[in-house]
Amino acid sequence: MALRHFLTLRDLTPEELHALILRAIELKAMHYRQEVYQPLPGKIMAMVFEKSSTRTRVSFEAGMAQFGGHAIFLSPRDTQLGRGEPIEDTARVLSRMVDIIMIRTYEHEKIQRFAQHSQVPVINALTDMYHPCQLLADIMTYVELRGDIRGRKVAWISDGNNMCHSYINAAVQFDFQLTIACPEGYDPDTSVLQAADNRCKIVRDPALAAKDADLVVTDVWASMGQEEEQNLRQQAFLRFQVDKNLMAMANPDALFMHCLPAHRGEEVSADVIDGPQSFVWQEAENRLHAQKALIEFLMAEAHS
Repeated sequence: MALRHFLTLRDLTPEELHALILRAIELKAMHYRQEVYQPLPGKIMAMVFEKSSTRTRVSFEAGMAQFGGHAIFLSPRDTQLGRGEPIEDTARVLSRMVDIIMIRTYEHEKIQRFAQHSQVPVINALTDMYHPCQLLADIMTYVELRGDIRGRKVAWISDGNNMCHSYINAAVQFDFQLTIACPEGYDPDTSVLQAADNRCKIVRDPALAAKDADLVVTDVWASMGQEEEQNLRQQAFLRFQVDKNLMAMANPDALFMHCLPAHRGEEVSADVIDGPQSFVWQEAENRLHAQKALIEFLMAEAHS
């Protein structure tokens, strides 16, 4: 059994990721044609949530249902993890009862330890360091609308957070140029950046990042768990709002994306997120199909 996990985009090869995106587009087309495709009858996914989410829960749960399987939602109140059971013990027990596990948590080290002791594939549905499933949806959306992202220019205008780290990984795996615009003191992790093979650079001027970009991406200024820094961050990121003037710096057919939830009037103006260059709703929908492709891949690998 070739057990594979998906903790970051680096866990798959560029070729595997490319095939995964194409498969996600195919699965979406099948869904739109109302074709019944249930490759996982009787299979069970455990969804371990230490951080709440709308899109993550619904997309994974709906995906397993569409595949003929079942998903079990586990909040911190529903598991011994919330009561201090060692992660290793939870992994050993849970992976003997289900076929695949999705975890949305805080420390990335926690999901790494869990995967080390799991007998089934583990999917990172978000940690403080990475959000790889969202990147699958983002790249899928770009490919659907504009074709291959290889060689394109992407502007990340926000905090050097978990989404930024996954965009850095994506720049390497999907072979595009990434310009990160963030205030000083909010840079991405140095080790993540250093592993990017010169595909990424940091600038302090958002207009410089947006110039000639094919894709402009942002995120909330204060992520979950950073609410106490809200005022400080609002001051630091004041110049970093993605508005019409900033989008005008990008290529005329540039796309705008945001992983949601969004705060109109903060990181993005309403006329951008609700405007013709925004594809955030398609991006959100694609979480479902990209994750279905990922589940199918990991389950096939586990039984090969």
